[in-house]
Amino acid sequence: MGEFVTVIDIQASQSARVLTMSAGRVNALDVELLGELTDAVNDLARTFGGPLVVTGAGRVFCAGVDLNRVTEGGAEYTDRLVPALSAAFEALFVYPGPTVAAINGAAIAGGCVLACACDWRLISPEAQIGASEVRVGVSFPVAALEVMRYACGAHAEEVLLGGRSYRRAEAVARGLAHRVVADEELSAAALAEATDLGEIPAAAYRHTKAQLRAPALARIREGESVDREVRALWGAAETRQGIVDYLQRLRRK
Repeated sequence: MGEFVTVIDIQASQSARVLTMSAGRVNALDVELLGELTDAVNDLARTFGGPLVVTGAGRVFCAGVDLNRVTEGGAEYTDRLVPALSAAFEALFVYPGPTVAAINGAAIAGGCVLACACDWRLISPEAQIGASEVRVGVSFPVAALEVMRYACGAHAEEVLLGGRSYRRAEAVARGLAHRVVADEELSAAALAEATDLGEIPAAAYRHTKAQLRAPALARIREGESVDREVRALWGAAETRQGIVDYLQRLRRK
């Protein structure tokens, strides 16, 4: 475990908290980072509950699951990974206060889901965002699918089945982002948005958010049998070989 160094940094800024994911060059998601993220968000929900900005260290928001860990760890690893993904997505999705994603760089696959679990999403002009799971050859845990369906609405089928990445106005049009903000203004804009939302009476915001998300949350919590199928697919030898082939294609580009 010592070789997989992950950091969740939380800083107070004005009336908000800023949570920054830091894990290697692209903030790739592994079991350890997901566990730290889930614990941090749940702890903030209990002890703070106010406006929260979520971003990534460096020039990437989050490039999704660390696929090398998947191919190396096999079914034993993915049996832990899929529940860890679901727990992190759900923790952010049900956080009681306002959440703003500052998408400072690529938000791909699981990184896209994390961003879409936030209430409001600001994206830098060159940042790519998209749910590429089907192109990798894996299916969505129920929590991931429901977060994306909630965020993208009528565009969910295009986004989830197409597996494309989008920028700027295309991302906004599909519900993946709400506003494009210049790189140098992104952090301040996200903090201002979170602070403004934080001025809404907390009980009214919390209750309204819970009502809006209740149908999706019910489907997430009823999805145990689907997630068993997802874990089996992720852990299958042919899936791992498909991921190896996908990574090789990426390296050739």
